[in-house]
Parts: sequence; C-alpha cells; structure tokens
Amino acid sequence: MVRELLISFKRTTGEKPERIIFYRDGVSEGQFYQVLLHELDAIRKACASLEANYQPLVTFVVVQKRHHTRLFAHNHNDQSTVDKSGNILPGTVIDSKICHPTEFDFFLCSHAGIKGTSRPAHYHVLWDENNFTADGLQTLTNNLCYTYARCTRSVSIVPPAYYAHLAAFRARFYMEPDSSDSGSISSARKSGSSTSRSTRAAGAGVVRPLPALKDSVKKVMFYC
Repeated sequence: MVRELLISFKRTTGEKPERIIFYRDGVSEGQFYQVLLHELDAIRKACASLEANYQPLVTFVVVQKRHHTRLFAHNHNDQSTVDKSGNILPGTVIDSKICHPTEFDFFLCSHAGIKGTSRPAHYHVLWDENNFTADGLQTLTNNLCYTYARCTRSVSIVPPAYYAHLAAFRARFYMEPDSSDSGSISSARKSGSSTSRSTRAAGAGVVRPLPALKDSVKKVMFYC
C-alpha cells in the first residue's frame, strides 16, 4: 500500500516525499515493538522498491483512545479554561507529570466536548527521524485534527487514523455483505440467527476477495 501511495504522490507532485509521518491506530502498548519492527521495515522496503537509495525520514506515531485518563481544568469555575460543556478547551496538551518519564508521548484533547467528559487521545512517538520538537509535533497533530472532511470542527484523533477506520469499515461490508452497521437483529430473524451463525462459521475459512476498484475512484476517498 505504501508503494502505491508513493507512486501516486510522485505522479501528482513530480517529486518523491522527503518525509513520511505515519499515524497508527489500534495498537496496545504490548504490541509497540512488534508493530514498529514489522511496519517500519515494510515502509523501508516500499521506498527502496522505487529507488535503491531512496530512504525518506520517517516518524512513526501510535494514537490510542482506549484508556481511562480524563483531563479537567484546575479551576472549573474559570470560564477561560473550560468550554460550554465544562470540558477543557480543544488544543489542550499534557506532556509531563502523567506521561512516560523517558519516552516521547503526550495527551492531546483536540476536540470540543459536546456531551459528557472529553477523552483525550494518547499519542506515542515510537520512531522519529525528523527530530520533531514536542511542541512541533503536538502543533502539527492538533492542526491536522481540523482537516477531517466529514466535520466542520476539530475531531478527537488525527484524520489519517479516522480515514483508515472508514476504509476498513467499508471493506468489511465488501467481504461480509451480511454485516450490519448497527449490529442489531430484527425479531423476524432471531429464530434463524443460530442457523445463520453456523452457516457463517462453516464458511469462515473462505475470505471473499475485495472487488476491483474502477479507475474513476481509485484515487478518490470514496469511503468518506
């Protein structure tokens, strides 16, 4: 996939990218080393396949939302430190005290909470050849959260991770056409649910191939 993206980038701009900033979602802390080792190597090989000595600088960042950390203003009554819902202001960053003492990580609340308590995203920088300063990468990440195509406001995690979710979710329906986006089952189908589950289980080893994309949508983010 990286190779195809590099080719598309060069075809559009006339130049190969000098830097690659890779945001990765869905990785637990116990998988950091394994994912970094495998996927960084895959990126390197994709770059080398275009040109022998082509090695752009890579920054590899993991973003996590499944955690129990919440951030609150020191003075909840100070309207300059909270939004209308009582949450901390969008763009708030924490990179000390509650972060790792030696590794490069930070919490960023990039979105405005509408209801309930906002959950900040936890970013872990596993590899950084671009030598970002903490402020530089935090600012870039926060600014990216304002570029999500589906929303006129900032979102809670960087759009590249959101887009990857949308693409994977769409692919699931191509491979499992009986899947439901709501996960609900109508009462009329409940009686046959056990049969349908057994049927799916019997054919679980067969993976339906993804359909070929038409040229008119190959370079378009149709999954948005």
